[in-house]
Amino acid sequence: MKSLLRILALLLFAQVVMAQEVNDGNELLNRPAERTYDIILDSGYLKVGVYEDFPPYSYQVDGEPRGIDIELGRRIAEEMGVEFKVHWIIPDENLGDDLRNNVWKGHYLAKQRLADVMLRVPYDKTYAYMQDSTGEYINEQVVLFGPYQQETWQIAYNPEKLDAVETVAVFQYNRIGVEIDTLPDFYLTSAFGGRMREQVRHYTNVADAFEAMRKGEVSAVMGMRSEIDHELAKSENAMFEAAGNGFSGIGKQVWDVGMAIKHTHRQLGYALEAIIDRLVKTGEMNELMASQKLRYSVPGYYREFLDEQSIARAEGDL
Repeated sequence: MKSLLRILALLLFAQVVMAQEVNDGNELLNRPAERTYDIILDSGYLKVGVYEDFPPYSYQVDGEPRGIDIELGRRIAEEMGVEFKVHWIIPDENLGDDLRNNVWKGHYLAKQRLADVMLRVPYDKTYAYMQDSTGEYINEQVVLFGPYQQETWQIAYNPEKLDAVETVAVFQYNRIGVEIDTLPDFYLTSAFGGRMREQVRHYTNVADAFEAMRKGEVSAVMGMRSEIDHELAKSENAMFEAAGNGFSGIGKQVWDVGMAIKHTHRQLGYALEAIIDRLVKTGEMNELMASQKLRYSVPGYYREFLDEQSIARAEGDL
């Protein structure tokens, strides 16, 4: 009996240790070994991972977090009855590195610095179940879930330079700005046998590309639709227009954006998924996007089972 009591005492002690904060001198870096759903509720806060300096999704203005993912994180935390805290993510070489460093393992220089949930993660079944050469799942340590937005590519153009953009072929003869090392960059420099390559101009981000368009250095800019909408909403860009064209041969024209958690935190995932599901179906996600002057499209995930009326309601058309 005494042996059994010792074992139970050790197990209880282990659970207490697991729930304790690791004090490394920075409140936002402190984290128990496993922040489960119950521990998050007891702690009174939710740490939401968002990309740093990534307007209109997540960025800072005078030290204050702004952006659609910031507002979504606040809404999720409010629904859970806890405080919202930002976990800023500095992008690494690829998404796999970002998930490892911020969701399930931690960076080797700050292993305690993890988010409870990461936003702005492509919701892609092929990527989620990708296997290495041995047949092991590459992303087995994380769960990708809760798609909340459908993103797409978009072009904005200067109508004083171009009458319209009915096809990207016009950029064989007109300069277009892109963020360097992005899919629009690769697409425009390789499509049509590379005939647009000489007209592509590279910039650090979409905002810099718009500045170049204001200066007359380029006639158009290509980026993600929300990035383009964010810039078009600025008064200094009022003269520019959004094109209505598609992108032949781009590979992935539209994609769903969702969340990621550590695979052992399924209960948290279920709770977050229920919140997102309600926000999407009731049209509140559309309202959040509209408050940031961004267009909203229901994720393809929901289009597989919602009827047309439900989709219209979710997108604010009813």
